[in-house]
Amino acid sequence: MRARLIVLLVSVFAILVGVVAWVLNAPSVNHWLAVHTGIIDVSGPYYGFWSGFGSDLAEFSLVGAAVTGVYQLNRKYNCHQHGCWRIGIHPAAGGQFLLCSRHHPDYQGKKPTHELIAKLHREHIEREEALHDKLDEMNRRLREKG
Repeated sequence: MRARLIVLLVSVFAILVGVVAWVLNAPSVNHWLAVHTGIIDVSGPYYGFWSGFGSDLAEFSLVGAAVTGVYQLNRKYNCHQHGCWRIGIHPAAGGQFLLCSRHHPDYQGKKPTHELIAKLHREHIEREEALHDKLDEMNRRLREKG
């Protein structure tokens, strides 16, 4: 919480410094801005804008779409632990969550060792065999009745 307050105060201070610098140098800053956005009346109203800065609006939207896509991919594949920006590649709760090795309950904050992987694999095979045996038993009972 304290870090957020510091970031907020620094941001407000930087904005105030920018506004003060703009006000103190208004004529030169305004002329620079007018030239670089193309709004100085070149041969007609707004011709300079649409020939310069305004023609880049579509490119800005493409860049925005690309940045949004990268952000959404990151949100899809990052760890589901709140506030964690690591990539979540380890499924938990039957695949309902993707967690990083630090937050996965089986790994206890460490990267999985060969022994842990072997143990989890054996447990998975045992669960699958138990489920398969249960289904076989149900199938056998249904055949005896029918």
